[in-house]
Amino acid sequence: MNTTSMGTMSPAQVREWISGNVPIAEYRDKRVLLIVPDATRTAPLPLLFEALVERLRPVASKIDFLIALGTHPAMTETQICNLFGLSSEERTDHYGDIGIFNHEWDNPNELSEIGVLTEEQTHRISGGLISMEVPVEINRRIHDYDSLLVVGPVFPHEVVGFSGGNKYFFPGISGPKLLNFFHWLGALITNVGIIGIKGTPVRQVVNLAAEMIPVERRCLSFVVAPDASLYGMFYGSPESAWEQAADLSSRVHIIRKPKPFQQVLSCAPPMYDELWVAGKCMYKLEPVVADGGELIIYAPHMHDISITHGHLIEEVGYHVRDYFTKQWDKFKHLPWGVLAHSTHVRGGGTYEDGVEKPRVKLTLATGLSPHVCEKINVGYRDPATIDVESFANREEEGILLVRKAGEQLYRLEGE
Repeated sequence: MNTTSMGTMSPAQVREWISGNVPIAEYRDKRVLLIVPDATRTAPLPLLFEALVERLRPVASKIDFLIALGTHPAMTETQICNLFGLSSEERTDHYGDIGIFNHEWDNPNELSEIGVLTEEQTHRISGGLISMEVPVEINRRIHDYDSLLVVGPVFPHEVVGFSGGNKYFFPGISGPKLLNFFHWLGALITNVGIIGIKGTPVRQVVNLAAEMIPVERRCLSFVVAPDASLYGMFYGSPESAWEQAADLSSRVHIIRKPKPFQQVLSCAPPMYDELWVAGKCMYKLEPVVADGGELIIYAPHMHDISITHGHLIEEVGYHVRDYFTKQWDKFKHLPWGVLAHSTHVRGGGTYEDGVEKPRVKLTLATGLSPHVCEKINVGYRDPATIDVESFANREEEGILLVRKAGEQLYRLEGE
């Protein structure tokens, strides 16, 4: 679908929609924690922050925000102000009564166990792929509030099918145990087998875990255009709001192509400053790369694999799924979320008799050195040798340029 044919909402329309669709009666005299994305997601967060605070502050007894970092690095005070569109004076004066917190996924003191997924449940949901008991941990701050309001976008997603909804709880503000479990489950099913599909086993895991949260859950899901304007907004339970947003996302975020491409230049936007998130430039385009074709992640601004997980990724490298499953005893002690990231970035392929054959050649044209690229098992190209415009308008030749990759999913027609 050509998304430019679909109109988006003006800031005034967004404010009007919030006034008409977010019922203040649900928040009267309540302590409210709003859970929002970090800077790695396109979203008009300054507009939404201002409109929601204006809507809720007169009736709620308390309003705070928690940034759903997952395992992303904590945001600095300057980055937080930029994320919410605030000056330092506004942050301390006009909004001084509103707390804004980073999630701390790796701090056990900041987590609370609220339940357990049983071995029977994980076996059933995964179709027998994994059978194990998994503790469900979440940011302990939730217990200080009467209502949790997720405010976040919905996109096609490589692990869960479509992002958003209860995913803002798990892995957004969860502990590592559940995160590692369902990321590896997604990797076993594969990116291509999950991305852009609503009803996935991983979504079932996320929703089941969310039912254990002992606090009222509400959700404002929205579907965003590349320029951060909104195609639509949906309010309700995390399940119902997400359901409607995912339907819209499937219409505006999935681009169909008639045939695969031999070469794709996938340009990472500045918000992807680590390969951990810039991997989305592979996830969203892998389905339209021909067998034996090349995908280039172009990101001259990117100099880190991952601040959080980089040392482990350098140890393991990027490999196809079967490289791990056929040598499981060698890798099972490592964080499964890291292994999942490895397979998602490397894409499909085989591992037979000690020989790994990825389906697609992956090349990084980034600030990472040739030595690092070789160490992590991906190709290298000097970004200075790439003229982005030379890739434009060459689809008939089997060459595709995507100027802002990572949020729109590309699929072949009929798939």
